[in-house]
Amino acid sequence: MKKYLTTQAALLCLSLICVTAAQADLISKPDYKTGKTRISEAYKADKTACKSLASNAKDICEEEAKAKEKVARAELEFSYSGKASDQNKIGVVKAKTAYEVAKERCDEQTGNAKDVCKQEAKAAEKKALADMKMNQDINKAKNTDASEKMDADYNVAIEKCDGLAGDAKAGCVTAAKGKFGNN
Repeated sequence: MKKYLTTQAALLCLSLICVTAAQADLISKPDYKTGKTRISEAYKADKTACKSLASNAKDICEEEAKAKEKVARAELEFSYSGKASDQNKIGVVKAKTAYEVAKERCDEQTGNAKDVCKQEAKAAEKKALADMKMNQDINKAKNTDASEKMDADYNVAIEKCDGLAGDAKAGCVTAAKGKFGNN
C-alpha cells in the first residue's frame, strides 16, 4: 500500500508541473551523442540489476528502468533542441511512464483492489496529461494576450503621433516602432 501511495504522490506532483516555453541551456552535438550513450549504458545496467529479482518485483524493476530511460532521453532531446514541443514531451513521457510503472505495481494486488488500483493509476495519468494541456493553453493565451496588448499600445502611440507634424511626427513614429518592435 505504501508503494501505491508513493506512486500516487509522484503522479500528483507530476500533474502539477507547469510547462513553460523557457529556453534551456542547449548542449552541443558531441554532448548530445555522449548523453545518448550514457543513457543507454545506464539502462543496460538498470536492466541487469533487475535480473536478480523474481516475478512482479522483476517486472516493476524493468518497467522503472524503461521509464527512467525514456524520461532521460526526452530530457536530453530538450537539452539539445530547446524546443517547447520537446519540453512538453518530457511531461507527457513522465506521465505515461509513471502510469506504466503504477500499473505494473497494481499486479501485486488481486480482484477488485487490482482493478481499483489500475483505474486510479489511469486517472492520475489522465489528470497529469490534462494539466499539461491546460498549462500549454494558458501559456499560449498569455502570449497571445501580451501580443494583443502590445499591438493596442502601439496603435495608441501612433495615434498620438498623428497630432504632430514634420520631424516631430517622424521621430514620434520611429520611437513608437522602436518601443513596440514594429518595423
